[in-house]
Amino acid sequence: MDPYLWLEEVDSTRALDHVRGLNESTTAALAGDRFDRTRDEILQILDSDERIPTVSRRGEWLWNYWRDAAHPYGMWRRTTLESYRTAAPDWDVVIDLDALRAEEGENWVWHGPGVLRGKSPDGVPWDRVLVSLSRGGSDATVIREFSVSRREFIGPEDGGFYLPEAKSRISWIDADTVYVGTDFGPGSLTASGYPRIAKRWSRGTPLADAQTVFEGEPTDIAVGAGYDDTPGYERHFVSRSTDFYNSDDYLFDPGTGRLEPLDVPTDADWDVHHDRLLVSPKTPWEFETSGGGVTVPPGALVAFDFDEFRTGSREHTVVFTPDEHTSLVGTVWTKSYLLVQTLEDVRSVVRTLDPADWSAAWTAGLPELAEIGVAGVDPLVSDEVFLMASSFTLPPTLLHGEAGGSVEPIKAAPALFDADGVVAEQFFATSADGTRVPYFVVRRQGLAPQPTLLYGYGGFEHSLSPGYMGIAGKTWIERGGAYVLANIRGGGEYGPTWHTTAVKENRMRCYEDFAAVAEDLVRRGVCTRDQLGCNGGSNGGLLVGVMYTLYPQLFGAVVCQVPLLDMRRYHRLLAGASWVAEYGDPDDPEQWRYISEYSPYQNLPEGRGGHLPALLVTTSTKDDRVHPGHARKFVTALRDRGIDVDYYENIEGGHGGAADNKQAAFMSALAYEFLWRELGGGDCASHRAGAGEAGR
Repeated sequence: MDPYLWLEEVDSTRALDHVRGLNESTTAALAGDRFDRTRDEILQILDSDERIPTVSRRGEWLWNYWRDAAHPYGMWRRTTLESYRTAAPDWDVVIDLDALRAEEGENWVWHGPGVLRGKSPDGVPWDRVLVSLSRGGSDATVIREFSVSRREFIGPEDGGFYLPEAKSRISWIDADTVYVGTDFGPGSLTASGYPRIAKRWSRGTPLADAQTVFEGEPTDIAVGAGYDDTPGYERHFVSRSTDFYNSDDYLFDPGTGRLEPLDVPTDADWDVHHDRLLVSPKTPWEFETSGGGVTVPPGALVAFDFDEFRTGSREHTVVFTPDEHTSLVGTVWTKSYLLVQTLEDVRSVVRTLDPADWSAAWTAGLPELAEIGVAGVDPLVSDEVFLMASSFTLPPTLLHGEAGGSVEPIKAAPALFDADGVVAEQFFATSADGTRVPYFVVRRQGLAPQPTLLYGYGGFEHSLSPGYMGIAGKTWIERGGAYVLANIRGGGEYGPTWHTTAVKENRMRCYEDFAAVAEDLVRRGVCTRDQLGCNGGSNGGLLVGVMYTLYPQLFGAVVCQVPLLDMRRYHRLLAGASWVAEYGDPDDPEQWRYISEYSPYQNLPEGRGGHLPALLVTTSTKDDRVHPGHARKFVTALRDRGIDVDYYENIEGGHGGAADNKQAAFMSALAYEFLWRELGGGDCASHRAGAGEAGR
């Protein structure tokens, strides 16, 4: 029996009193001038008016959500392209969330808008919005309909769509109809806490009268429905996610209720645009064509005529083929072109293709050797694109123009730290099984060995790529530290196989990769072992938790954020059941055998004997994705064994750890202060304090 199960009672008085006691000792230990300076520097970066406001086009307007010192919870606002191109755009604030919080007495956190493209019931285009608001930053949201033209919420008493707090899915079909999945009552959610039933809901009718269009199984992850409103290509789709990486997808005929299965691999990413179907499988995909059998490798991208594919034809064009150095990141459609984003040895490349014959239609003006984010503004209307480019040391530049034509810079962010003499280098470590693992080191030349912070994630095919490091640059690199980004297996830096070779029974590979990078840093003289710290959050929190319990000899300090740590019970806590495809099922004795080999909570050190790094663990009470019980139990069990570790739990913030910029700055400053005191030498050594998020 687990003696610390009481700490899984999220809001119990006993658990929260325990948490507050730990919080007080941590903040008291870290108080000081340097912490205050660090917190203020980070907040200045987060609140800076010189940041580039990212935008999305909806009709004639460019929309942005913005937080600053005067509006810590944010404003949803809009402007024109002409105004946006100026140094001081004229913003029209449509929703002021700080004012709404004060007016309604709710701790609302913005979770985004779902905007109706067509005309509202009042005849106004781009007017009605399904606004998702979270209490305290949790994943569960309240969804309310809003009218832009009226500048007011439309309550259910006036025929507006409204959903009470739940992990809902909702999307427009037309001005008076939506697809909805939510908590309809007992049996309507999956074991992971997401919708099991998709319904069609008409304006002015009770939610209880919504028409069921699709049901999944309780063991599924989630079910959803959606509508493609492309003129001339209107289509309805439904899907059931059977695990985190597999789904069954269907075309849906709302008139007859008929479901037509899409014969694509269940693990594939796919997209339909006009008459084209794009498919990228995660595992080899075999099918027959008129020319014989074909095998599409994992991570490739192939294009079909959608209607011909539905009738059984498999004639296709290979749009992208991966190799040992290059992987597919994603695609973005404009009206006439397809932008394909790839990584070449973890360096960003964007190509523009003409789908008429899939030939290259080069977009001039793209920078080289930069991380490039692409956003197609409105693929139904134009080829307009915005691109954000940055590198480890070069602040973001926003480019605007036409796909297939040219783009030009229209905004540039100022430098947030002194990068003079700072270099970014890529190295490769050799893991236990001989695999070459890339990593980047960003540091000022001539200071090695120096305090070094190693960051990693290693899961869910999530790639880490070079990008500007404003906060880490100011609070770590500028002060003489080295920052390291490790591209370990479990991520997607080299395509699907880089991920799939480190799941379930092969999970230890990502930990071996991370340990190999740590050893390589010391071997190269970047740092000593006592100068090396690591941090990670969520799945990355599990990663550094494993470093603390299985590889303690490699590190001087560990910062573990919103982590999974009790892998015996992870699938029974909040959204944990949705991750069984990544980690395995601990209720299966064979799968528990390999999970138990690394689960931090089941591999606790018995006492202070031997080398243990300084440890800081942080989480959020409002995190309804990764249960705060993981962090609470781990820290309390260690402290009861006489091991001095530190802990901080933010009462708000959700899975991101913070609900506003002040909280984010506070949490981040705690982490950096902890790391400097543990790794910086002199009076910075051997001090057990701090917590927070050492974010980039």
